[in-house]
Amino acid sequence: MNQSRVEAAGLSVPKLLEVCVIDGDWAIVQEYIEGKTMKQLMNEEPEREEELMQWFVDLQCEMHKFRIPKMSKHKDKMNGKIAHTELSATLRYDLHNRVESVPTYNCVLHGDYKPNNVIVDKNGKAYIIDWYHATQGNAEADAARTYMMFLVNGEKTRARRYIDLFAEKSGCTIKDILYWLPILAASQSVKGIKKQSAFLNSLIFMNEKELEGLYEEQ
Repeated sequence: MNQSRVEAAGLSVPKLLEVCVIDGDWAIVQEYIEGKTMKQLMNEEPEREEELMQWFVDLQCEMHKFRIPKMSKHKDKMNGKIAHTELSATLRYDLHNRVESVPTYNCVLHGDYKPNNVIVDKNGKAYIIDWYHATQGNAEADAARTYMMFLVNGEKTRARRYIDLFAEKSGCTIKDILYWLPILAASQSVKGIKKQSAFLNSLIFMNEKELEGLYEEQ
């Protein structure tokens, strides 16, 4: 449903062709895009790193201009995830308050925007894939998720360049992007990925000064 909605809105995504049952299992059939992910291009052509990162951020900023009123609310999703963590009741309460204390916006958010989820075809057209986590909400939250996943994957240089470019191009402040990290770390922790747990737990407990220090370290 997310993909059908973003396609109908005019975003550059593979066309949804059919939802059907194959061998007893539900399947989504979509247009095949022949090309390479932006992550592949960054790794194979390091001399284009800056160009590709600029493009990557431009695509995200353009996505955030779209409005799809029927999409789920990002704040609702975050509150649901926080409620299902094993964190203390006090910390969950603080995180819920953190979610609710920022203004509510209705930008289209991808929810897992990373270079692996952008495919560039042979004609140089970019397509954004994997809309499973899409919601509507604050652009800063979407940027914080991308920034966090760069860090989780050990890509500190890309993380710093990404967040600086996003702030520059979107008009969002670094402070407002970093604000979402404890919330998103709590949400990600629900997945129980052991190799991520130590870093995510450290983010959950960071105060404003520590979050700014994390950014300055990159």
